[in-house]
This record gives sequence, C-alpha cells and structure tokens, in this order.
Amino acid sequence: MRDFIKACRALGDETRMNIFKLIKHKNLCVGAIAQKLGVSQSAVSQHLRVLREAGLVRAEKRGYYVHYLIEEEALNHFQKQARELLEKRGESVPACPRKEMGEDCCLD
Repeated sequence: MRDFIKACRALGDETRMNIFKLIKHKNLCVGAIAQKLGVSQSAVSQHLRVLREAGLVRAEKRGYYVHYLIEEEALNHFQKQARELLEKRGESVPACPRKEMGEDCCLD
C-alpha cells in the first residue's frame, strides 16, 4: 500500500501527470519533454526524479541521451491497487467504540 500512496502523490502534481501521459505514448528525453510542455529542462528533471522514486518511470541510456519510459510492472501494480480500492464499495464499516458505549456516533 505504501507504494500505491507514493505513486498517488507523484501523480498528484499536474506537471508530473502531463509528463507521465507523454511518456506513456512514447519514450522521450528530458529536452523533448521540456519542449512539449513548455517548462525548463531542470524542472522536468526534478519531476522525473519524483516519478522515478515512486517507481513509475525508468531511465534508459541511448547513446548521448537518456530516455524515460513507463515502468510497466509498477504501472500494472498501481492499476490493480486502484481497482481494488475502488471495487471495495459496500464493505461494512467497523463498529464505532462510542456507539458500543451508548454514545452518539459519527457513523450514523
């Protein structure tokens, strides 16, 4: 679950989400990402660092350039956890200790 939370935080930033969307379709280097998004290369590098630390992307050296691509296994794991989180509707909520003591409960 910790990995899922880290990935959610990483994708919670609009620029990082846009970077993620770009490299989901095509492996790109920092310069290409910066040009497409209209932000500085240093900003892109910082955002990519966060995405790498969350395990969502990886770097691959190709000659002079480093290309960034989606970490497919981590993405599949993230999707599975998100699906499980969203599918648990209707699951019973544990009884409130206050209610068991006859007090008003916030769950009512």
